Amino acid sequence: MKKTGESVAAFIAGVTPAKRQRDAATMVSLMREITGREPEMWGTIVGFGACHYRYPTGTEGDMPVAAFAPRKQATTVYLMDTGAHGDELAKLGPHDTGVGCLYIKDLEAVDADVLRDMIAADYRRVLDGDTGSVEITLLD
Repeated sequence: MKKTGESVAAFIAGVTPAKRQRDAATMVSLMREITGREPEMWGTIVGFGACHYRYPTGTEGDMPVAAFAPRKQATTVYLMDTGAHGDELAKLGPHDTGVGCLYIKDLEAVDADVLRDMIAADYRRVLDGDTGSVEITLLD
């Protein structure tokens, strides 16, 4: 995955439906607050910070340290491992999960403090090098 250099503001302005656009603007503010970094476009993903990852299998690449993507069906929040957030997920509100993805259909329907804590915990894990068998090198 690579940074595209495209405008985050222009990307968000083109997000549909309107609820997803509203949620995307909220996520930019939230992640900017948590990370202290400015958003950058990684394709259709809005990312904060950058790192290089390497799995024990040899698969490697670059990715944002914290990220989300406003998709038509839901806002996707990328996490290291959603399973590590069992207690928080129970308190979050309506959502779905994948191994490293949290899907939120309406950001106003979830507990913003719980979401903030989950994203901040994942961000700290990466900064602290607590990423299990995945080797992470911060790029900026």
